[in-house]
Amino acid sequence: MIKFGIIGLGKIANKFAQDLITVEGCVLQAVGSRDLTKAKDFAASYKATHYYSSYEEVAADPEVDVIYIATPHVFHFDNTMMCLQAGKAVICEKPFAMNLKEVEIMIKTAKEKKLFLMEALWTRFIPGTLKVMELMDQNTIGEVHSIQANFGYLATTDPSSRLIAKELGGGSLLDIGIYPIFISLLLLGIPIETKTVAQLTPTQIDQHCAMLMKFKNGATAILESSFLGETSNKAVISGSKGKIIMHAPFHHTKKITVEIYGKEPYQITAPLINNGYTHEIEEVKNCLLSGQLESDKMSHQNSHELMKILDLIRSQINLTY
Repeated sequence: MIKFGIIGLGKIANKFAQDLITVEGCVLQAVGSRDLTKAKDFAASYKATHYYSSYEEVAADPEVDVIYIATPHVFHFDNTMMCLQAGKAVICEKPFAMNLKEVEIMIKTAKEKKLFLMEALWTRFIPGTLKVMELMDQNTIGEVHSIQANFGYLATTDPSSRLIAKELGGGSLLDIGIYPIFISLLLLGIPIETKTVAQLTPTQIDQHCAMLMKFKNGATAILESSFLGETSNKAVISGSKGKIIMHAPFHHTKKITVEIYGKEPYQITAPLINNGYTHEIEEVKNCLLSGQLESDKMSHQNSHELMKILDLIRSQINLTY
């Protein structure tokens, strides 16, 4: 039985907990919030054994095997390090940290302490993404020459929101731009060239980010993230023989269309289990049961490469935290 702890009890943590309690072989052992009433209510909703008024108490619970970190971006490094120092395995929400230096310290510490560590980027584990990777492996659309992917919606303008507040790591890039970047890296590898333009708010966070990447095989990616309005939220992978469309919202798509030139298009359904977090929870469970210190699907190297690109993009648009 794998016993989970959760710190940071916001919207995503609720969805994660809903899925967790349905996964065989997993239980919610402890939850923590700075607000004890919130922790108590969360524990009651998801049958957690213990609830605490601090994150440190969750990490100190001797029964907890692994801690899911769902706090705002800027706290990921400190929270992860605290859990690792307490001897706990960690699954941390994306972005893994705020910069590459933090990611490298997290990975180094996990390896030294022989503890499991994984970035909770759910897109990597969902059936739709696995199906697209399978189609690519089968050379279904031939040599890939381009990816177009975007993620945008009309976000709040509330300056205290974690989406907008610079002190909480606000901006479209780290919150949603990470998804089109990730799918490009997953399918095409590391770009050899990246160019970025962005619209910054008066508080100097990006409200719209447009990225152009070139890859070793000559393929390109045109990517976008935006808080200014709804985009198509699709990913289109084009190749020499046809294209694959990951329908909206592509980062947790349930439907894929395959268009082979000269043939009738066909659709593939790829339903999520529960809210879609079940897939990453199963991965964590399997890794811990088999004694792995990192996931083959979302490895330390994957997180390192992703953050390296995010840092490069931030430097190009003068986005600093």
